[in-house]
Amino acid sequence: MKVEYDTLTKTIAALTEGETDLVALMATVACEVHHSDDRFDWTGFYRVVDPGLLKIGPYQGGHGCLVIPFDRGVCGAAARTGEVQLVPDVDAFPGHIACASSTRSELVLPVRNAAGEVIAVFDIDSNQPDAFSVDDAENLSTILSQTFASA
Repeated sequence: MKVEYDTLTKTIAALTEGETDLVALMATVACEVHHSDDRFDWTGFYRVVDPGLLKIGPYQGGHGCLVIPFDRGVCGAAARTGEVQLVPDVDAFPGHIACASSTRSELVLPVRNAAGEVIAVFDIDSNQPDAFSVDDAENLSTILSQTFASA
């Protein structure tokens, strides 16, 4: 099963309409995205809880790392730079944190609030190498910006 982004975008918009609670929004997005595509083995959020520090938020899949500093791993890089991290081979990423040894590729997107501040990152791991495309990154970025625009 491969994600159908038009349907996913509309579904998430309908489910989250009028919702402003960050945990509720994150839980809904993680669930819907996770179940939309067989490539997505771990799907979830890491929240900015202190300057330079992420803590796990709502997710789907096996357990994740509980704490990630901005200076470590793919999630840290996305939080630190505010840029999408599209990693076809996690073993080739300097400082990659192996929360799950089965992960082969990763896509991490910054999540911004209405003021444009990075409040979290959205992390998707795949057990397949080179599982993610620029199309995935663009569509998921759009979903995140629409969902969290008023947060």
